[in-house]
Amino acid sequence: MSAPPPLPELGPRALGRALLARQHLLERTTRDPLGTVRHLVGLQAQAAPEPPYLGLLSRIDGFRPEQLSTLIEDRRVVRTALQRGTIHLVTAEDCLTLRPLLQPVLDRGLAGNWAKRLPGVDLDAVAAPARRLVEAEPLTFQRLGPLLAERFPAGDPAALAQVARARLPLVQVPPRGVWGRSGPAAHTTAEHWLGRPLATDPAPDDLVLRYLAAFGPATAADAQKWCGLTGLGPVLKRLAPQLLLFRDAHGRTLYDLPQAPRPDPSTPAPVRLLAPFDNLLLSHADRTRVLPEEYRPRIMTQNGIVLGSLLVDGLVAGAWRIEDGVLRVRPFGSLPRGEHAAVEHEAARILAFTGDPGGRVSVGL
Repeated sequence: MSAPPPLPELGPRALGRALLARQHLLERTTRDPLGTVRHLVGLQAQAAPEPPYLGLLSRIDGFRPEQLSTLIEDRRVVRTALQRGTIHLVTAEDCLTLRPLLQPVLDRGLAGNWAKRLPGVDLDAVAAPARRLVEAEPLTFQRLGPLLAERFPAGDPAALAQVARARLPLVQVPPRGVWGRSGPAAHTTAEHWLGRPLATDPAPDDLVLRYLAAFGPATAADAQKWCGLTGLGPVLKRLAPQLLLFRDAHGRTLYDLPQAPRPDPSTPAPVRLLAPFDNLLLSHADRTRVLPEEYRPRIMTQNGIVLGSLLVDGLVAGAWRIEDGVLRVRPFGSLPRGEHAAVEHEAARILAFTGDPGGRVSVGL
C-alpha cells in the first residue's frame, strides 16, 4: 500500500497573509465592534483602557471609542480573566461560555503563583464568602483580600483575592475600561453582572474552530499557546475530517477551516500600527509568521510588557508609543521606499482617535 501524499506546505509568508486577512489587517472591516470582538474571540485588555480600543481602530473602518464604551456600559461586552489567565475583553456570551472551559488555566495559575502563600487554607472554602462579598458590592482585590483575611487569618490577603479570581468568574465593572473615564478594577461575578448562568459542561471543539477562524492555519501547539489549555491535539485530530490539513516549513501539521481565507503570499500588506498587547503577537507558539524572532525581545519586554508595534509588509518592523504628546514610531531598520508616508498616516489616525489630531508624529530610529 502506497504512502499517502505529503500535505501541501504553507510557508511563513502564506501563514502571515492568512492571519492578517482573518484579523482584518489586510483590509479593514465594516463589521460592527460587537461582531468584531466576537470574531476575534476577544481582545487582550489587562492594560486599561487603550489597547482594546486601539486594537479595534486598526481593524475597523470608522471605529469610534464610544461604540465600545457603550457596549461595556450596556453589559454586552465584559473584561474578565480568560485566555492564558489574562484579562480579555469579550462578548457577554463568550464570557459565560469560555470561563468554565478555561477553568483549568486559572487553576494552574493559582497553584503555580499563589497557593504557596496560603498554608493551611482550604481553597475551596474561599469561593462562597468571596462570592457573597463581590455580589453585595463590586470590590477591588485590595479591598476583597483583607475582607477574606478576616475569615481566613492564616492566608495572605493578596493571595486570598487571587483565589477568588481563579475560583469565581469575576468581571471588572465600569467605569473600568470606559474610554475617557477612570476607575479601579472593581469586580463582581459574571452571573450577577449579566443576570445569566455560566454554560454547563462546554466542549473545546467550538473554541478550537473559532480559533482557526481568527488565527489559523495553526498547529495544536499554536492553539494551546493562545488559550492556555493543554491536550488540544486530540481535539484537532477528532475534528480533522471537517478541516483542511497542511504542513509548515518544519513539517508540523497545520489545521484550517476549508472556507477560511488563505490569500496568495504575494498579496500586498498595508502598514499598520498594532495596539500594545495585540493578540496578533500572542496567539501562536511559532510567532514568526508576523514577528521575526530577532525582533521579539524588542517588542516583548522582560517585565511582561508588549509594546505597540509597526507592521510593514506583514511583519513587525518597529515599535511605537506616545511620549510627551508625540507619537514616536521607531523602525528597527530602514523603511522601504514609499512606506514613510503610510506610517505617518497611520500614526495621525491614532492621534485623531485619541483626541489629539494636531499632535506631532516622529518617525525615526
